[in-house]
Amino acid sequence: MTSIRRIAHLDMDAFFASIELLRYPQLKGLPVVIGGGRRKVDDAMRSNPERALRFIPVHEFPLLKDYVGRGVITTATYAARQFGVGSAMGMMKAAKLCPQAIVLPVDFEEVRKYSRLFKSTITAIAPLMEDRGVDEVYIDFTDVPGGQREGGRVLARLIQKEIFNATGLTCSVGVAPNKLLAKMASEFNKPKGISVVYETDLQEKIWPLNVRKINGIGPKAGEKLAALQIQTIGELAAQDPAFLIGHFGKATGAWMHEAAWGRDDRPVVTESEPVSISRETTFERDLHAVRDKAELGAIFTHLCDKLAEDLQRKGYVARTIGIKLRYEDFQSATRDNTAEAYTADGTTIRKLAGLCLKRVPLGKKLRLLGVRAASLAKAGEEPLSEQKSQSALDRRDKFATETIATDQLF
Repeated sequence: MTSIRRIAHLDMDAFFASIELLRYPQLKGLPVVIGGGRRKVDDAMRSNPERALRFIPVHEFPLLKDYVGRGVITTATYAARQFGVGSAMGMMKAAKLCPQAIVLPVDFEEVRKYSRLFKSTITAIAPLMEDRGVDEVYIDFTDVPGGQREGGRVLARLIQKEIFNATGLTCSVGVAPNKLLAKMASEFNKPKGISVVYETDLQEKIWPLNVRKINGIGPKAGEKLAALQIQTIGELAAQDPAFLIGHFGKATGAWMHEAAWGRDDRPVVTESEPVSISRETTFERDLHAVRDKAELGAIFTHLCDKLAEDLQRKGYVARTIGIKLRYEDFQSATRDNTAEAYTADGTTIRKLAGLCLKRVPLGKKLRLLGVRAASLAKAGEEPLSEQKSQSALDRRDKFATETIATDQLF
């Protein structure tokens, strides 16, 4: 007998914030936001080695209303979300919505530790797991013992219990015939929820949702669909595929129609190669390419060096180097430069990224600068013939040792 396909999407509940609440249980139930780097006020609060962190009085914690800077919220507790505060929101904006919220810095070391722990707990039960970031995964329940019982609810409940026992953290799980529906289902009953969707539930549970609930339909596509009087997934499903293709192009239009009908045959992939690796930073104040040339130059070089370190640590080389700029008016610009040779060298990356800068307008002040490496290959496995590879490496070495042009912008 053939098993019915059951795919789960597991999302940790307010992951970054929940990790901090393990450290500071006195903050449970309070509005807390996580974002930005550690500041002097955070170090001062924790300066007494004789006082356990769980005994720090609530009134000593820094408040969001006193935050100054360009930080962005990574996550917020559910108590803070009730005020409209959410991930990716600027912290200064969030301070107007929930000034009484406590603000804590991101502790990436702790996040990575708990991320590894909850994922290893899952794979001990269900080995077919696709990593989708620090706090979410897809799991193939199909042939796992208990994966078919109650549509996958029994296995989801077991995984929830084991994750809580191992980490003290909670998660929400959606189980469905495919990844597309499972991701939507995991949002139905947060936090600590389990939602099961069958193919027969499409009309009742999926079609009433806004089109933005489909993973892959972003703000711009959502606005365009709204302008076409298409608000819900059901309304999207009712459209003729040719109509969607006419407005969104052949690939996107056809995919939208399939997604609205809940069709998705993507497998759960246990290992995947990264498409790109990037480094970026948001400045504390807007910087100008001319007046702040030295400061921008130092930041730019640092980003390129860190990107090179990331590539080397992960065992990759890149052929395409790109930049990302965000201006003071929040408009963005990106440029790419593809070289003949692969590289993971900081100097080479700096030179290629510098050439990209010459192709973007730099009249306005900048609030963000980023560098990206794409067209990746495993180091030593670059897809070039030996002869071409050697000539390219010779050019790369010459390129890398050239003095950066005196007219380089910064």
